Amino acid sequence: MLVLLPPSEGKASSGSGAPLKPESLSLPGLAEARAAVLDELVELCAADEEKAREVLGLSEGLRGEVAKNVGLRTAGARPAGEVYTGVLYDALGLATLDAAARERAGASLLVFSGLWGAVRVTDRIPSYRCSMGVKLPGLGALGAHWRGAMASVLPEAAGDGLVLDLRSSAYATAWRPKGEVAARTATVRVLHAPTRKVVSHFNKATKGRIVRSLLESGAVPGTPAELVEALRGLGYVVETGAKAGALDVLVDEIH
Repeated sequence: MLVLLPPSEGKASSGSGAPLKPESLSLPGLAEARAAVLDELVELCAADEEKAREVLGLSEGLRGEVAKNVGLRTAGARPAGEVYTGVLYDALGLATLDAAARERAGASLLVFSGLWGAVRVTDRIPSYRCSMGVKLPGLGALGAHWRGAMASVLPEAAGDGLVLDLRSSAYATAWRPKGEVAARTATVRVLHAPTRKVVSHFNKATKGRIVRSLLESGAVPGTPAELVEALRGLGYVVETGAKAGALDVLVDEIH
């Protein structure tokens, strides 16, 4: 099973250990595309703070994120699972998983990123600011930049098992499963059961809990139908959506 996650806008500070080693990152087929984004992002942020802030869509209060990007090559790196924070990652709680579940997380979770393309939670990266919605002056829209490299790398990473796609729409632009991979891809919406309306904040928390439940249980569903049965067995209320592979998880409370 391969689980596709969005990153978080907020990130923990860079670590105090060794800096980034690009060659150590998973999915080496993305190396050239990663280098291109890293080079332009660092150059942009070092040359013109105001332009960089505009390109990255940063408010005045986030001006310090530009300087963070300037130091990407020398800042201490830490596992991506520690760098990404926010509602989904708080609910997922990687640090509190037992050893077996953490091992499963390292093998099955893939976090999409405007800067790195996609990384595993065990890959060591520095804290950064660059969303998939950014349009760099030289490379253009990052979603389009990543599509070529992703098209050859991600099907191989998906193997022959289930792909659970929990990404937001901006990150889905970088790679959309096709063909037989699409046939074994599941997506999840979180709906408020009484109203059948999509929830926002609780959507992220519920997705984090779903991933945690699957990791802790050791379930390895191979198809969307098997995922439905696995989630129901874990106590979730799940309905199949109108589209193939689309699942609705129903929640009674929004908090």
